[in-house]
Amino acid sequence: MKLYVIRHGETDCNVKGLYNGHYDEEINQKGIAQAKDAALKLQDIPFDVIISSPLKRTAYTAELLNVHSLPIIYDKRIMERDAGKYTLVPNSEFEREKFWNYSEDGCFETAETIKDFFGRIYSFLDELKENKHYKNVLVVTHGGVMRGMNTYFNGMPKTGSLTDYTKKNCEVEIFEF
Repeated sequence: MKLYVIRHGETDCNVKGLYNGHYDEEINQKGIAQAKDAALKLQDIPFDVIISSPLKRTAYTAELLNVHSLPIIYDKRIMERDAGKYTLVPNSEFEREKFWNYSEDGCFETAETIKDFFGRIYSFLDELKENKHYKNVLVVTHGGVMRGMNTYFNGMPKTGSLTDYTKKNCEVEIFEF
């Protein structure tokens, strides 16, 4: 099975450099254009299903990508990491390097721990791997979730830091079980 994993279209929080976590916002006009462009690039892939985070920015991106009217399944396990009190805080004002370091788990008291976050992503991937009906799956999710998926398929970086692994809005990465 091939997983085509795409980050949602651009949001106003992305433009302002704010960590949006579970903050539920729509994609902006540029995000809509990004999603439509991605839909054209992906239109010839015979997807069996689209699986999306239920947050507005991913759900709307999934709708725009769904040029063949496929079923869309919404799964909370691929929602962005809950940042707690750090939601909508400028990325420059909190220790982003620590926030995305697997070895620093627990230092952001109100945020979801990185180990819990990766646990739900891995649970999602383990379950999906067992599905023998799908050949090509489009997963519409968030940058942080893509970091977790990357460690699932490629292992944890030696430093434990995941800040170097950042995908642009509507950038696609392909993984294979």
